[in-house]
Amino acid sequence: MITYLKNEKENMIALLEKLVNTDSHSYNKQDVDKIGSILQKEFENAGMKVDVHREKEFGNHLSIASPNAKRPGILIIAHMDTVFPDGEAEKRPFEIIGDRAYGPGVNDEKASHVQVLYAMKALKNAGLTCFHNVHIIFNSDEEVGSPSSKSLIKEAAEGKDYSLIVECGRPNEGVITARKGVGRFKMSVTGKSAHAGVEPEIGRSAIEEIAYKVIKLQELNDLENGLTVNVGLISGGISANTVSPDAEAVIDVRVQSKEQATDTVKEIYAIAEEEIVQGTDTKVSGEISRPPMEMTKESQKLLDRVKEIGKEIGLDIHGESTGGASDASFTASVGIPTIDGLGPVGEFSHSETDEYTVVDSLIERTTLLAKTIERLS
Repeated sequence: MITYLKNEKENMIALLEKLVNTDSHSYNKQDVDKIGSILQKEFENAGMKVDVHREKEFGNHLSIASPNAKRPGILIIAHMDTVFPDGEAEKRPFEIIGDRAYGPGVNDEKASHVQVLYAMKALKNAGLTCFHNVHIIFNSDEEVGSPSSKSLIKEAAEGKDYSLIVECGRPNEGVITARKGVGRFKMSVTGKSAHAGVEPEIGRSAIEEIAYKVIKLQELNDLENGLTVNVGLISGGISANTVSPDAEAVIDVRVQSKEQATDTVKEIYAIAEEEIVQGTDTKVSGEISRPPMEMTKESQKLLDRVKEIGKEIGLDIHGESTGGASDASFTASVGIPTIDGLGPVGEFSHSETDEYTVVDSLIERTTLLAKTIERLS
């Protein structure tokens, strides 16, 4: 298997270059669909069946499996969208410097598409039938919270035994076993405008009210227990000489457990309901859109198996937790043993200059993925 992949290394790099040099911003459906078309053709040429789930606003999603698959037990998920704007691929195209590949989305996560494809090819080339036991989802909107693919992922997860998520691997041979849940909330205050110099007493300042609430929201932070609440955006008012009739705060929330999520949402609503500037009104919208990926006994058993396989090929795999989000949260939340960060190794995702993937990790992590599929099947 490793010999096959080493022989295919140049083809793997060529495909990675093609993917990286194709823009795929989450909100550019046309470009994301170009990536989808490239991958559809590659997987069909490899003998896989590709179903296209068409979307109007976001790019289409791909559901991939062997034509002979009956009840595949392993779900693999990767996303095709990136955070980079149109024109970024032309501005800084794919290049290899030393042992690292650079370019927009190379690490997050176009190297993973190459990995999954060649893991399937390696299994077939070795005469193994376990590729029939794999169901692959490539979605188009992970970077913006998976609004159109969430239901597809949850549907695909039904009846699965394991979930393998190929977000990028960590440079110290780490994989991800826990992720924080993520929420986004908007707190909007309505006050009453008035001339700040002539009759300020009849005004009700929405900015003053939101200022009190921002302080209370920031006080919810509990870093020791993994809770972060960040008011990242505020806006409001009409002019400097007008008592502000409206104000708004946008809040990012990261939670470590389901219980913490429930408690934090209650606290946010309690802060909204408390009226400090009389005559103002506050409304809240939003939700914990991604549940936390919590480590379970079954996920620990899965990690132990991945570590054993890693040792066989010279990798010292270990589990890590992170505050970043991924689609692993959806499969983990419904009780499926889930490991994330199984993709090729790299760093600095979303960086305009520093994002990279270690070229040799294409072979290492593809081997790890293929052997994990074999062992779990």
